[in-house]
Amino acid sequence: MPVLSAFLSFCLRKILSEGLERAYRHFIVFLNEPRPRRCELDPEDDGEDETNIMVDAEEEVISDSLRTRVFHASKDGMAITLYALLADLSSKTAEELLAQLVEEEDGQRSTPLIIAARNGHDKVVKLLISRFRINLEQEGVVKFDGFKVEGATALWCASGAGHLKVVKTLVKSGADVDHPTKTNSTPLRAACFDGRLDIVRYLAEHNANVHTANKYNNTCLMVASYRGHGDVVSYLLEKGSDPNVRAQCGATGLHFAAECGQLSIVKELLRYGAVFSLNENGMSPLMVAADRTREDVVDYLILQDFVSFEEKIDALELLGASFANDKDNYSPTSAYTHMKRGMELRFKNKNNPILKKLGPPIRAYEYWVEAQNMEEMMARASDVNSIHMESLAIRERILGPNNPEVTHPIIYRGAVFADHAQFDRCIELWMHAVNLRQNTNTSVVKDLLRFAQVFSQMIHVGVDIRYTEVESVMTACVKELENNKSKILDPGPKDDVETVQEEMETNLVTMLYLLCISTKLLTSYNSRHEYHQSLNKIAFQANRVNARTRDGETLLHLCVNADTPLDDFHINDVCKFPCAVTAKLLIQTGADVNAMDKNRNTPLHVIVGFQRPLREFMTIHTIIMDLTSAGAHQDICNIRGETPYDATTEVAELILRSQVKLSLKCLAAKAVQAHNIPYIGQVPSTLESFIELHGPGRSHTNRLTFKDDVTIPELYVRI
Repeated sequence: MPVLSAFLSFCLRKILSEGLERAYRHFIVFLNEPRPRRCELDPEDDGEDETNIMVDAEEEVISDSLRTRVFHASKDGMAITLYALLADLSSKTAEELLAQLVEEEDGQRSTPLIIAARNGHDKVVKLLISRFRINLEQEGVVKFDGFKVEGATALWCASGAGHLKVVKTLVKSGADVDHPTKTNSTPLRAACFDGRLDIVRYLAEHNANVHTANKYNNTCLMVASYRGHGDVVSYLLEKGSDPNVRAQCGATGLHFAAECGQLSIVKELLRYGAVFSLNENGMSPLMVAADRTREDVVDYLILQDFVSFEEKIDALELLGASFANDKDNYSPTSAYTHMKRGMELRFKNKNNPILKKLGPPIRAYEYWVEAQNMEEMMARASDVNSIHMESLAIRERILGPNNPEVTHPIIYRGAVFADHAQFDRCIELWMHAVNLRQNTNTSVVKDLLRFAQVFSQMIHVGVDIRYTEVESVMTACVKELENNKSKILDPGPKDDVETVQEEMETNLVTMLYLLCISTKLLTSYNSRHEYHQSLNKIAFQANRVNARTRDGETLLHLCVNADTPLDDFHINDVCKFPCAVTAKLLIQTGADVNAMDKNRNTPLHVIVGFQRPLREFMTIHTIIMDLTSAGAHQDICNIRGETPYDATTEVAELILRSQVKLSLKCLAAKAVQAHNIPYIGQVPSTLESFIELHGPGRSHTNRLTFKDDVTIPELYVRI
C-alpha cells in the first residue's frame, strides 16, 4: 500500500510539473524498470520515504512552464500543489528554481518566497523554508501603493503588507530584521508606513533598529507621523525615537504631522520635547500647517507660548490665503475669515499696530496691493476675485518668491481662468509660476506641457494668441532642456538621472509642440518679420542643446516620425507628425540632418519608412527634398545595415531616387565597408567617421591588422 501511494503521488507530480504527454512517457519507463523487493531496500528505511526510489535521475531542466506554475502556486497560497511540483526535483534544481525572479506584467520581480510573503501565505512560506535551503535575504522588486520598491526581501514585504504570522515565521527562521531596500527602508519602516503596531512591536522586540532612516534621512517616526498612526508614534517615542531628527529637506516629525493635520500626533510630539525648527524652505510646522489649510493645527499652535505674535499673524494670513486657492479645500469664506483674523491681530494694539511690509505689486496678480487696515480688508468681503488676488499676493509676501510652495495655488488659479476661457489671465499666472520655479531650479516639465495644451485649445476654438506669449514659453523650454542636460551630465545629490532623462524627453516633445504651434501662428507674417527672426533664433537654440530621447532621437527625428506621441488634451487637434513646416524650420536653423539615433537611423531613414505615403505624399515629398537639399546622406547604414533606400516604402523610394546625389567619396566608403577592408588608423581621422557612416556601425576588430595583400584603394586615400 505505501508503494501504491508513492506511485500515485509520483504520477500526480509528473502531471503537474511536465504535462500529461511527457508524464505518460515517464510512467511507461517507470513501470518497465525492474524494482528491488522490499527486503532488498535499506533495512533502516521505515517506508515513509519510498517516493525517493522514483526520483528521475536524468539531468533536470527548469522549464518556463514549471517556473510559472511554481510561482503562481506560491502567489495563490496553494501549498499542496507547490509541494507536488517541487518534491520530484533534486535539491539543487529546486533551490535553483526557487531562487529565480519571476517578472510580472506590473513590473514586479519576485521569487516564490517573496510573493508568498507579500500575499500573506504562511503555509507556503513555512513549506519553502522547512523543505528547501532558501535564501531569506534574496531581494526583489515589488509595488506598494503604486510605488516601486527595489531591493525588498520577503520580510520587508510581509511587514509592509501587514502579515504578522509570516513576519514571525521569517524572523524565527533567521531573517535579517534590518535588511534595507535600495532606498534604505527597513521592514520596521514598512510596518510603520502601514500603521501595524503589532508588527512594529514584534520587530522591535527582536532587535530591529527603530532609529534607522531611509536614504533621505526620513525616520520611522516621521513616516508614522505623516501617515497619522498615533499608536505607532507613541510606541516609537517610548522606545527612544528622537522627535527632532531632521530629514534631508530639513523637516522633522512635527513638520510631517502638521502638514497632514494630525493634531493628536502634534500634541504627542510636543509632549516628548519636539522643538520648532525651520525646514529647507524656511517654514516652521505652524507655517506648514497654514500652507496646507490645517485649521485645527494652526488654531492649536498659535496658542503656544513659543510662537511669537508676528508668527501668529503670518500663520492666520497664510491660512486664509491658502483656503482661497487650494484645489482640495477651496473656501473663499474661510479665506476671508482667517485673513480678517490676521488683520485684527495686527491692530490689536491700535496705538502701535503691526503694519505689513509690502513689496512692489506683481503684474500677474493684476498689480494687486494688499489691504493694509481693517476697512480695506472688509471691502474685499463681497468680491471673490479680490479675495483670490489678495491671497496670492499674501502667500508670495509671507513665503517669499523662492519658496517652491508658492506656485501651486498660482497654477490652480490659472487653471480656473482657463476653464472659464479667460486665457490671458491664465497665461499670465502660469508664466509667473514658471519664472518662479526656474529661478529656484525647480522642474517645470508639467507646466510647459500645460502651456502647449492651452495654446492648442485656443487655436482650436479660434481664440487669438499673441506670439510673444508662445515665445516666452519656448524660451523657458530651451532653458529647461539645458538644465536637464546639465543634470544628466553632472547630477547633484538630489538628482535622479533616470527621472531627469524622462523629464528631458517630455520637454523635448513639448518643445516640438510649441515650435509646431508657432509656425501656425506666423503664417500671416512676412518671413522677414521680427517674429520669424525670433522663432528662428529659438529653434536654433533648441537645436544647439542637442537634447536626445532615451532612444537617441533629436527634435528633427521626432518631427518626421509618425510615432511621435501626441498629447490628447487639445494638442492632437492642432499638431500632427510628420510635419513638413516644422521640419523645414529645424533644418534651416541648424538641425543635423545626418544625426543618428541609437539604431543609427537618420531622419531620412525615419521619413522614408512612413506607412501612409499616398495620403501624406506632399508631406513626405517636401521633407525628403528638404533633407537631401540640406545634405542628408542617402547611403548611411543603420544598425541593421540598411540605407534609406532599403528602409523605404515604394512611394518614398521614387522620391528618393529622384534626388540621387552619390559622390565618388561615398562610393569609395561603401566599397571599404562592403569588402570589410580595415581602415581604422590607416586613413586620416577625419575620414574614419565618414567611412563608418556607410556601414552598420559594428565594432572595429581590425585596427592595424592589414594583411599584406589588402590595401585601401589609392583613389579613396586621395579623396
